[in-house]
Amino acid sequence: MNSCDCHGRETAHGPSCLARVPVFAQLREAEVELLHSVMRTSQYSKGEIIFREGDRSDALFVVNRGIIKLTKLEDNGKEHIVRLLFPGDFFGQFALLQEKPHYASAIAAESTGICRILRSDFLDILRRDPDTAARFMTALSAQLEEADAWASVLTLLETDRRLAKMLLYFRRKAMPNSQKFTLPVSKKEFAGLIGATPETLSRKLRQLSDDGVLTVSGRQLFIRDEVALQRLAGEG
Repeated sequence: MNSCDCHGRETAHGPSCLARVPVFAQLREAEVELLHSVMRTSQYSKGEIIFREGDRSDALFVVNRGIIKLTKLEDNGKEHIVRLLFPGDFFGQFALLQEKPHYASAIAAESTGICRILRSDFLDILRRDPDTAARFMTALSAQLEEADAWASVLTLLETDRRLAKMLLYFRRKAMPNSQKFTLPVSKKEFAGLIGATPETLSRKLRQLSDDGVLTVSGRQLFIRDEVALQRLAGEG
């Protein structure tokens, strides 16, 4: 892991974290400079652990590039993905605000860059700037809504609908302006994420391909009929 200061609205690896996150995007110039003065970036290789379940939180984390897996260990010792985080997502906020241990481990799913603001610095900014505090609470509310939607996808829907919804979600997060995208995790991990066996996932993807909805090549997917996929997801 390498660390460096995060100055300006651009970094060596792309746009500044502040430009990616809605809660920070509308900050005044003075607020931007203040946050940049206390923000640090870190780079992680695929598979590196950012923090472990049960660790104490001392920072707010923002995904600047790459994808992060939030995972929990099951009783049998297997790793279970509870959520994926994409550029612009932030995490660690609940443990940070309540001084509780992290409820899950954070692992880089690919080469990843994150920004972090230490707890003391972040809470100081929130106390000094009511507008920033209000925007942060709004962003928390939106993230909770997304988490509820994620939970409903994983627990309440049939496998076909879970699969379609997750594919559309991945595309919106990773390549919103393209019909072509890459699964952010392996097919085995993706199957576990939607509560299916790898064999079931392969069969469902093959059926979508035969029906002309998708073209599948390894982890590369191309949506040929978005209307049909939205209808299958219950969004059409």
